[in-house]
Amino acid sequence: MKRICAALLVFCLMSAPAPGEEIDLFSTPAPGEEIDLFSTPAPEGTDATCPMEPLPELSVAPLLEAPPIALNCASALLLEPESGQILFEMNADVPRPVASVTKVMTILLTLEAIEQGRIDVNQTLTISERAAGMGGSQVLLDVGETQSVDVLLKSMIVGSANDACVALAELMYGSEALCVDRMNEKAAELGMENTQFENCTGLPSPNQHTTARDAARMTMAMLRHELYFNYSSIWLDEVDHGDGRVTQLTNTNKLIRLYDGCDGGKTGSTNEAGYCIAATARRGDMRLIAVVLGADSGAERFDIAGEMFDYGFANYRLYPVARRGTKVRGTLPVKGGRPDGVRLVLDGDLTLLVSKGQEQQVQLVPELPEQLDAPVSTGQLIGCVRVELEGRVLARLPVIAASASEIKGIGGNFRKLLQRWTLA
Repeated sequence: MKRICAALLVFCLMSAPAPGEEIDLFSTPAPGEEIDLFSTPAPEGTDATCPMEPLPELSVAPLLEAPPIALNCASALLLEPESGQILFEMNADVPRPVASVTKVMTILLTLEAIEQGRIDVNQTLTISERAAGMGGSQVLLDVGETQSVDVLLKSMIVGSANDACVALAELMYGSEALCVDRMNEKAAELGMENTQFENCTGLPSPNQHTTARDAARMTMAMLRHELYFNYSSIWLDEVDHGDGRVTQLTNTNKLIRLYDGCDGGKTGSTNEAGYCIAATARRGDMRLIAVVLGADSGAERFDIAGEMFDYGFANYRLYPVARRGTKVRGTLPVKGGRPDGVRLVLDGDLTLLVSKGQEQQVQLVPELPEQLDAPVSTGQLIGCVRVELEGRVLARLPVIAASASEIKGIGGNFRKLLQRWTLA
């Protein structure tokens, strides 16, 4: 479903019209309310092209000009990932080291490789000397040890294990260096304009950096993979090395336990990066992503992210405005047609990220002709509906014919015979 965002809207405590229900296009209807569709003249110059406005992966501008809460960190950003709408941001385009938040990209590439069938979660691999020798956070893999992709992915997501991260990079691409090349290619594909990767772990490297905005972009991409959530909410687990050794895993993302609704994210910390996190939480049908970079302590980054989530969930909700197949009340006249009118339906879904308290300001404005010329085919694009707030166009939804109308008289019958002859 396409989700379009707008500032200063409100969530309506009712469901969107289900297919089969009818809506009015000239006011914001209450569910079940029906008003005559064709009582308002169509705007001049209406045609049936109904251009769909492109939805950016991340919004060009945040809803709020400045953060509404104090952010004691270097950079931060809060967004709703289904729409890509940023609620607020601070220094979101300033390049910084982000430590193990870098692993979001390695996790994303691993999830893609599994989805594409290039590797399998049950596949086993032998740990190389390079992977086993990684410093920083580890799951303490030994050279020559055999582990499954499942265990290594869990170790990377839950325990931020550098050795597991490099082992997976070598499995997918043959070497960490080739994996890094793919990480940078993927960053370009995602529009991460201020990011440069030099390793797959986030260990300090002179020219490795990203931004809060770019970290949000790759986190959005990672969260599209349902397999991720099989691991991200694990709090405690262990890794059996097969030689009598067992390593305990504790999730580095403390918000899993501290914040209601948090079910994923990636932490990172080094002297250069400070304390960082890209976290996600879901309440009801709305998910948020909070990025905090360069906090002074681990506890403070969690506190800041929690406050960001609190603000988002307290002030915004998702409002389903329309569903594909919703009937428009009334019929549109068809000149020279049989029947002499056709029913219309919406051919798109729309959900708004809304600010509580002002839903009556959202208007549905038709761009429909006063009548059509026969013939009209089922599914034919007729026009569209503009979704507006205070004169600003938020989205356009196509309107199509739900039924057909043929040309009346002998010509219509001849046309039908000709079509049958052509198909014979």
